Amino acid sequence: MRSYLLPDSELTSMARNRSPPFENRRAAGRQLAEALRERDVAVDIVLAIPRGGLPVARPIADALGAPLDIAVAKKIGAPNNPEFAIGAVAADGSAWLNTDVIERREISREYVASTRAEMAEAARQKARRYRDSESSASLTGKRVCLVDDGVATGATVRACIEQVRQADPERLVLAVPVGSPRAISELEALVDEVVCLEMPSAFRAVGQYYEQFEQVSDEEAMSYLAGE
Repeated sequence: MRSYLLPDSELTSMARNRSPPFENRRAAGRQLAEALRERDVAVDIVLAIPRGGLPVARPIADALGAPLDIAVAKKIGAPNNPEFAIGAVAADGSAWLNTDVIERREISREYVASTRAEMAEAARQKARRYRDSESSASLTGKRVCLVDDGVATGATVRACIEQVRQADPERLVLAVPVGSPRAISELEALVDEVVCLEMPSAFRAVGQYYEQFEQVSDEEAMSYLAGE
């Protein structure tokens, strides 16, 4: 199901004639919360993808009266180019792999398997550090809202979606302030609903749609999880 606030043609025009649409991640979260309430989206739990997703998700959880937890995934980078994602893996081992790129670049199965295991362990460690606990909230039969600060390739979001789906929720909504049209179009087939405030055709990077887009530290991110 598509749930976009503005048509792409209007977004393109606005992108040419205005400053970035979001002051910061918290402001984007407040706008998303309002959009979700306008659509009568009811959720039992909000899951943020750390670190950038937590300041966006905190106002949403507060506005919808839902607890806030995390869904952690780590990017699987290409050999000799770790910033280029060939996939991503979540803390429970759920993964998304870009098989077309892996085959085209002739990346070995051994590399993919070893890097996947390494990144899964890194995701588990991060989840434990953020929660200060081994346990995570049960999602079975729950209405879940998954939140990030934006979607470029969608690699980490895909892995988190797979992790949530493994838990058999009643409904899964993806809420992001901004995303590339291609990624959002692909992701909408994986969830029950997508709420995306900005989907510009000239999308280049998530940060260009924020006036303030500083890196979120672990300490700051954890403060949002604690309700601060």
